[in-house]
Amino acid sequence: MKTDPPSTGPAIHVQGVQKTYPNGTVALQPVDMTVREGEFVTLLGPSGCGKSTLLKMVAGLLEPTSGSLKLWGQGVNQLERSGHRLAFVFQAPTLMPWASVQTNVRLPLDLAGVARAEADARVADALALVGLSRFAKALPRALSGGMQMRVSIARGLVVEPTLLLMDEPFGALDEITRHKLDADLLELWQKKNLTVVFVTHSIHEAVFLSSRVVMMAARPGRIVEEVHIDQPYPRTPDFMVSTEFSHYAKRLQDSLLRASRDTTEGAHP
Repeated sequence: MKTDPPSTGPAIHVQGVQKTYPNGTVALQPVDMTVREGEFVTLLGPSGCGKSTLLKMVAGLLEPTSGSLKLWGQGVNQLERSGHRLAFVFQAPTLMPWASVQTNVRLPLDLAGVARAEADARVADALALVGLSRFAKALPRALSGGMQMRVSIARGLVVEPTLLLMDEPFGALDEITRHKLDADLLELWQKKNLTVVFVTHSIHEAVFLSSRVVMMAARPGRIVEEVHIDQPYPRTPDFMVSTEFSHYAKRLQDSLLRASRDTTEGAHP
């Protein structure tokens, strides 16, 4: 059973990070955030609050305008010096439609020049982790939306990351598929000892998955509250109908309403 994250140095340390676009739009005002190794942290908040912007800066996909961002004490672009790797899972699976599942998952290894035998072995392991071993030769169009997202997760896992960044990966899926993938994700998080930062609009998903939820508000994007979900893992569907779950969901709902009011007031000074 996984309980509290280990007491180690921070996996992610964000200090005074700000993002202002060339047109003057302040997407993110100076933000401070620390994520410990082994945590499952969810970014929650209304549209336009900077959740995806912050996640992309952690991934090195966007440059901050100012501030400092360290991963295991290293700059984002020097992460591998610390012996760590990150993977990013986007909102859509972004698969190559003409290529097999196996080829799609192997793509980051091919780009890194990993020998084919080693790459194929790692692909097989990643597909087994997401339950898609028998679909290795299938094309994406033969798969359901949930299965395509599993392929995308496998493509992230194949690089053997210690940090997994996920930007609303299950938002377009039906509720049953989404709940199944949430449970599968928690199992992978435990099995692979990952640190996860997850973006969602779903309060219920945030409560079910997270060790900590970071609430954000917009105009400008900023962190307004943090809520620790002090419940043990593994979490089962029974947790979602418990009194404790309802308590956390209500607390986050109230926090989200406050964040939304902040956003509305900020939009009309």
